[in-house]
Amino acid sequence: MIMKGQKISDRYQIIKSIGEGGMANVYLAYDTILDRNVAVKVLRGDLATDEKFVRRFQREALSASSLTNPNIVEVYDVGEDNGEYYIVMEYVEGKHLKNLLKKRGKLTVPEVVDIVLQITSGLSVAHDSYIIHRDIKPQNILILDNGLVKITDFGIAVAMNATQLTQTNSVMGSVHYLPPEQASGKGATLQSDIYSIGILMYELLTGKLPFKGDNAVEIALKHLKEPMPSIRDEYPEIPQSVENIILKATAKNPKNRYADAREMHEDLKTCLDDSRKNELKITFKYPEHDYDDTKLLKTVKETQKKEVKKKEIEESKDGEETVAKKIKKNKSDNVSQNKLIIILASIFVGLVVIITTIVVLIPYITSSRQEEVPDVSGYTVNEAINALQDAGFIVADEQREEASETIPEGHVTKTSPAAGSIRKEGTEIILYVSLGDITVEIEDYTGENYNEVKGRLEALNLQVIIERRDLEEGEDPNDYEEGIIIDQSVEPGERLSEGDRITLYIPNLTNQYPDFVVDEYSVSEVEEFAEDYGINLTINYEETTEYEPGTIIRQSRAAGTTVVEGARLTITVAAEPGGVEEETPNEGLE
Repeated sequence: MIMKGQKISDRYQIIKSIGEGGMANVYLAYDTILDRNVAVKVLRGDLATDEKFVRRFQREALSASSLTNPNIVEVYDVGEDNGEYYIVMEYVEGKHLKNLLKKRGKLTVPEVVDIVLQITSGLSVAHDSYIIHRDIKPQNILILDNGLVKITDFGIAVAMNATQLTQTNSVMGSVHYLPPEQASGKGATLQSDIYSIGILMYELLTGKLPFKGDNAVEIALKHLKEPMPSIRDEYPEIPQSVENIILKATAKNPKNRYADAREMHEDLKTCLDDSRKNELKITFKYPEHDYDDTKLLKTVKETQKKEVKKKEIEESKDGEETVAKKIKKNKSDNVSQNKLIIILASIFVGLVVIITTIVVLIPYITSSRQEEVPDVSGYTVNEAINALQDAGFIVADEQREEASETIPEGHVTKTSPAAGSIRKEGTEIILYVSLGDITVEIEDYTGENYNEVKGRLEALNLQVIIERRDLEEGEDPNDYEEGIIIDQSVEPGERLSEGDRITLYIPNLTNQYPDFVVDEYSVSEVEEFAEDYGINLTINYEETTEYEPGTIIRQSRAAGTTVVEGARLTITVAAEPGGVEEETPNEGLE
């Protein structure tokens, strides 16, 4: 048992327990080296003694640590201390979507679309690296007070895939979101995550799950056989375009689903547009079921009907018989009833055996041979193609490029699926080819406007974080300007590669409203200002020919007045005659 004050690996000092589950306990801890709070998840029970699981957990968690996206909880470290296996993650002060659903019941359509857009944005980064989450559910989605969504448990979810179906406590929490292909014993793909997102989207909009049952097997069978209930039958106010996204995401046949999270993300971006108001209900190109056991069920029902009808005929004759015959007949009926029970029980047992065979044995028997994807990093493209083909794989015609500090230009950096992963013979492999060491030399940005610097650096594919820094005691706020960089996390002269992060610090001055009109702020700059200071912004558009479209012509808060978090600000923006739009304030999720 981990105790308060205990240090893990002589580095992470436990502050308190913040969660317990069937797989792991979660603790708030203090990183004594990097001086920050972190979340430490420690494996529990038999998982920590399962060497195969632990190896997979460590490998996949390290792989997940390469994912960098605002919508993914960052993985910092993975390790072991005195037999305790742990994963160190970014500490996020937010609530699970499950808690939000318990409080709210269900969410509005715009809220759900925004949440799922953020989820698919984060998963797009994972899917680009062929990392599958495998356990998308409300408990693994965190939401911050400002509405930011973060996906957690990548490392554990991926490693758990190999063992969860044999652990009832683990699967019960996830089976409600289990794709049909996994329920039938097949491996997970990128489209398995898509199915789980579709189920989650249905739950957020309705406050309930589409498939329920008394146990995990019953629910899994419903995912396999029962059609997805129409959300518009119960909530007709939900747009057809939104239901279409849910139906496409939860298609039984993966061929009918989105190819990956990025494709679903693009569809979500336009689902509330006026152009899609009259969208027709989606139809699928491919059949949803490859097999059908309805004939077996029909046989059982017909047998039951014949037995009942036979009994009714015999009972109608009963009125004409003598008492002695009735007694004899009743004895005979009891024997017949016992025989009927035996027959029906036999049919039921047979049906269970057949379904079990379909679900468990057939995928195993019909699966093709699986091979380990060879490591071809550092190979020339031709060498990599030959090695992969010799191993029984197909190499995709399209190749992807990325910068690399260690792999020479024109050589292979990695593959998707990744080296070491187990895939069926004939699986298509994508090669990533090195562009060489493409780095950016960092300059001294102090004294420059952070918006301008941020734009320049993001154009070079760097991740830019803006943080406000409080002034030290005695410093004069008049010595600083709003939005001007006062420090940076990377020293001038250092070089960063694509995807690397740099933090720019700006002063946290006494907050006052600027003159948006005189200083010619753009709408996006006002939106950014409102987001930075927690202001509820309303944008009104006014038809006029006196100003250029997009010009801010009025503001409800006078320039120079103090900014109060949570206050309302309204700006009026010039619009072309006949093109008036209106945006409502972002009220948040609470």
